[in-house]
This record gives sequence, structure tokens and C-alpha cells, in this order.
Amino acid sequence: MLELAILGLLHESPMHGYELRKRLLALLGAIRAAFSYGSLYPTLKRMRQRGLIVEETPGGGVDKGAAAKAPPEKPLLTGRRARKVYRLTPEGKEHFAQLMAGADSAHAADEALFGVHFAFFSRTDPATRLRILEARRRRVEERRERIREALSRTAERLDAYGLELQRHGLETAEREVRWLNELIASEEGRRPRQHTDFGEPFAETGRPGAAPVQGTPDPAESAGDSNKQGKGGMRDG
Repeated sequence: MLELAILGLLHESPMHGYELRKRLLALLGAIRAAFSYGSLYPTLKRMRQRGLIVEETPGGGVDKGAAAKAPPEKPLLTGRRARKVYRLTPEGKEHFAQLMAGADSAHAADEALFGVHFAFFSRTDPATRLRILEARRRRVEERRERIREALSRTAERLDAYGLELQRHGLETAEREVRWLNELIASEEGRRPRQHTDFGEPFAETGRPGAAPVQGTPDPAESAGDSNKQGKGGMRDG
């Protein structure tokens, strides 16, 4: 989870470790992203060793030609070390894309991992977004049903505060299901509809008001039109 979050943030711009942690807390919330420096920097080190990120020192990449023309600058006696900046490599970008596209739906639906994946949905393909959202909805619906069953069994044995806590959990699950339903409907609405060779959309089976296929007579229309019955090729007289 931490590696995926770091890759996603560095995909936006290079940043140092302190800034990374601040962005994680601001983006995902203090509870979901309670990463300590003790876990952050070892993770950054492992990612650097694997070639996913590079470590740079501000001012270390000065052009040698320009530096030869300019007079040497005295180092600032600030007493502080320059912060190391972490930058995503092409291998890191590729690995991030693979993690997002190949995410296991059940795993990505977990509480913490879902927040990380959702934060970077703009860099995820539509099919993967829909797959993760549907998996998360199933997970929350299961939790909602468990709370309902527990509430029906233990409501009489709970005091007022315990009952309110159970109701709060149920309302929270119901709100998230409604939110996920809206997101899923929005994702499905972005899917392009298939069209016939004449450029018209295919009629959806079972959809109310679906127009009949072009070139096929409508039996209901013919049956209700008396002018289309009894007409022959002979005239009176």
C-alpha cells in the first residue's frame, strides 16, 4: 500500500520525504495514511534499490559548462543539510501502471487499499475503475448485512449508546453503498454505445421505448392500421 501511494504521488512531481508524508496525510486522511518516518524511508530505500525512483540533491545537477564560466559560490552556512528529492523513473511509472491495471479486485476493495487506488483513479483505465468500485460495493453491502443481522439479534440487550453505535455503523455503510452506486452509474454512463452500420445505436434488449430495427416492419403498427388491410391491385367499376 505504501509503495503504491508513493509511486502515485511521485507520478505528479518529485518531492522530498517530508513533503511526501504531508501529501499522504492530506490526500488519504490521517487514519488511512498514518505512515511513520520509520516505515517511509526504508520503503523509499528499497524502491531506489529496485530502480523505481532516484534520489537527487537540489543543486547537485548543475551544468558543468555553465558552472565553469560562473565564479564559484561559497556554500551557505545554514547548518542544515539539503533535503534529498525523490523522482520517479520510467521503470517506476511502468510499475505503477502495472499495479493499477493488475489490481486484484477483492484485495483493492479493502478499506485502506481502496482509498489509495481511488486517489489515483484518474490514471486508471475505465474497466479497472469499474471492477474495483463493484468489488468495493460488494464488500460494503456484506458488511451492511452483517450489521443488520447483529442489530436484530442484540438490539434488546444493548443499552442506548451501544444501540446508537450499531445504527451509526449501519447508516455509514448505507451511505457508502449509495455513493458507490452513483460512481458506478457514472462510470457505466461513460461507456461508448455500439452503433449499426447506418450509424444508429443498437436497440437494447428489454429497454422500454427501444425503437424497432430499421427495415423491419412493426407488427403492432401493421395490425392497428386498417388502411394497410384489404388493399388490392383492382379498382371498383
